[in-house]
Order: sequence, then C-alpha cells, then structure tokens
Amino acid sequence: MSPQYDLAIVGGGPAGMAAAVRAAAFGLHTVLFDEQPAPGGQIYRAIEAVAGGRPQDLPILGPEYRRGIALVEAFRKCDATYCPGTSVWQLTRELELGIVDAGGARMVHARHVLLATGALERPVPFPGWTLPGVMTAGAAQGLLKASGMLPDVPVVFYGGGPLLYQFAWQLAQAGVPVAAILDTGRRANYVAAAPYLPAALAAGDYVAKGLRLLNGIRRHRIPIMRGVSDFQALGNDRVREVAYRQGGTTHHMAAGLVLVHAGVVANCQLTQSVPCRHEWYGPQRAWRPVTDPWGNTDLAGIQVAGDCGGIGGADAAVHAGRIAAFEAARRLGRLSGDQRDTLAHPDRLAWRRHLLARPFLDALYPPSPGTLAPDDATLICRCEEVTAGAIRAAVRLGGTGPNQVKSYTRAGMGPCQGRECGLTVTEIIAAERGLAPEAVGTYRIRPPIKPLTVGQMAGLDDATR
Repeated sequence: MSPQYDLAIVGGGPAGMAAAVRAAAFGLHTVLFDEQPAPGGQIYRAIEAVAGGRPQDLPILGPEYRRGIALVEAFRKCDATYCPGTSVWQLTRELELGIVDAGGARMVHARHVLLATGALERPVPFPGWTLPGVMTAGAAQGLLKASGMLPDVPVVFYGGGPLLYQFAWQLAQAGVPVAAILDTGRRANYVAAAPYLPAALAAGDYVAKGLRLLNGIRRHRIPIMRGVSDFQALGNDRVREVAYRQGGTTHHMAAGLVLVHAGVVANCQLTQSVPCRHEWYGPQRAWRPVTDPWGNTDLAGIQVAGDCGGIGGADAAVHAGRIAAFEAARRLGRLSGDQRDTLAHPDRLAWRRHLLARPFLDALYPPSPGTLAPDDATLICRCEEVTAGAIRAAVRLGGTGPNQVKSYTRAGMGPCQGRECGLTVTEIIAAERGLAPEAVGTYRIRPPIKPLTVGQMAGLDDATR
C-alpha cells in the first residue's frame, strides 16, 4: 500500500492538535484521527460547544479549560485533514493504521505516525466499585463538559491527586453539595515530595494553583479527611453509603454519588500493540513508552507526544506536540537538523519547564497501597468478573505473569484488553511472587484494540482497495 499521508496523528487533544497545526504549516499532508466528535481531547472536551452555547459554564471549568479555545481555533484553521468519530484499532510496524468510522473499517498508510492518545484514569478497585452511582471523577467531569450535566445528590470524593480537588471545587462552584473528600494521602507523601518543591516552584504556578484550589474548597466548607484506607461503597441496587478507616476507626457516611480518582497513567495500548519498547515508571507505578527527547520510539517512523508518553499535563503536551511535529518535518525532508533545532528551541525550553513539577506531584500523590493490593474478594477484571483472590490463586498454580494468569482466569480477555485491570494484575502478581512489577511484565495487546463487528471486518478488504 502506498502512503496516503505524510503524517498520521492519532488523538485530538492538546498534543495532537498542536502537532497538526505545525505539521500542516510545513506543507505535510497531515491527517488527525480522533475518537471524539469534536477536537479537544479529555482536557478540552467539548470546548467549542461550551464556549459557543454554554458560556455560563466557562467560569465553573476554570481558566485552564478556557485556554483550549485558542488551540482548537488554530487547529480548525490549519490544513490538516480532521477525522472525528474515528477509532484506530491497529498500528503496524509498516505504518499501516486500521481505522473504523461510520463508513466502516479500512486500512490507511502514512510515511510517519504520531501517537497523541493522552492518558487514562488509573482504575481504583475496592469493594463496591461496580455499583451504580460509583464512577471516576474524570468521567463525571467529562459529562459536565460535554453536556452540562451536574449531580443532584451529595457527592463523596475518594482517592488522591489534583483532579480530585479540582473537580470538587468545580462542583462546589456550580452549587452541587460535596459531602467530603476522602484522601488516601499520608504524611509520608509530603516528606517524600519536599525535596522536589523548589523545582516545582520554578515550573510555573502549579503549586500556587494547588493552594488556590485548597483555599477555594475551604471557603466552601468541604470536609477533607486524610489518611483514609479500607474504603468500601455499600448498597444493593446502587451506592447508598461508604465506609472507610481513618486513625484506626471505621466511619460510615451517606453517599448518593461516589467519584473516584487515583491519578492518571499513559494510554499506551497502541504502542504496546506494535510493540514499541516500554519502561516501568516507579513513582507512579505504570508503564510508558521509551522515547528520545523528540518523541521518537525505538521503531522507525513512530513517535509519541503528550501524556501517552508520560504524564506532563495539558500545557506540556502542547509543547511536546509541536516538538514532535518539528522532528517529523525533519525526518520527512521538510527541515534540516539545524532548522529543527532552532525552531523547536522555545518549545523545548517551555516543555522542560513544565515537566519540572512532575517529580513533586508524583511523590505527593502516589497510588495508595489499597489501590495496588486489593483484598481477595474485590473484583479486578470487570469484563470477565475476576477477583483479586482468583488472580492470586492462579499465581500459586504457576501463573508467572499477566498473560499466563489470563489463560487461567480470563482476566484481561475482555474488550478493554486490560485497560482497566492490567496495572492492578501486574501489581498483584509481583507482590505474590516477591518481584518488582517490571520483572512481571504486562499483557500482550493484540489488534483489534478497539471492538469491530464481523461485518466491519468482512468489508475491510473492499474498503481498503
């Protein structure tokens, strides 16, 4: 198959949009495939609809969200081809991409591929996490951005990380009652993070923004319980209350909605499926692709940019996308090495400055022990209804890693291929075997990484001709 595009970008968030604008300006025949119906990604989801039709929601969502307006406008004006509502279900080493949209499934070919698939919320398994009324904070925030939907019952937040506090503040601004924030963070986290504070202060207003959020939450008189463990969501038809331990005492609290968050991790299923080389990032206990400073992976023609290459946040992702575009232009013969270096210099400086805050945030908000080691009765793989106890039993029977345990239990065999359970399965196996997680490994991801119908597969050859 001859190349149909110079550059194919996967993902319509900050990194993907910024890369498309730069690449198109160099005259590269660029296409951007986006699962969402409109550009913005998760962080700027529905930004055009909010700015144009629901401007009253902009103050609730905050100034960081409003920054996406200019980026989306620049993307809309550039010459890149935009394909919304399009999933990429395969990427090969030959730079062929399997895509599916309303017209069916087909293969396309590019001279260069940039993956900008962003981040996933880390799954947080605990007793009752599958009850109706329990969802991630990011999913609930997405509903606010996309549809202006707000809870009409008291909300309990559980977990840790900046998004937990940001969304609690946003809901309070909108008049939603927030019953409490149950934070798993421990005092030891502050001690571990302290050495990284000077660098975080040099990164910009990350620390100041966090302090403003905390002050806003205090003004709304939202209780914050720290050092929470042994969390449970309780109810029959839906969540009715939560139970947790703090200071050696078990507490109960009524809850109409439980929003959970324990940080975000790189969405690297496409890079794992090729596969590109990956590394285990210890501070956040997650996998990420190995790249050079320009976003190149170990496979020729495949780059990553933004949070799918390691969490850096929206501002860092914009600069990473531009940096990747400069490198793609060099590799495709539109820039010399010296031209690339000169043009990319401001973005590289800004990108490195934003990343100065990450060691501080990673040390301050590590995954809680309960998230990494749920009790035996807790469901881990929701697709196949496999518990932590069943995974531990499979290890005792001889399962040495996630792929062997999959054979014994079907954990990770559902349509998400381990997006929800993979990290937890790796942690459980590592603890059971007394090994480091990186020694245990991860699931082998095989195409299609997104579901296809039999009809779409049957029509694939005709659509590709």
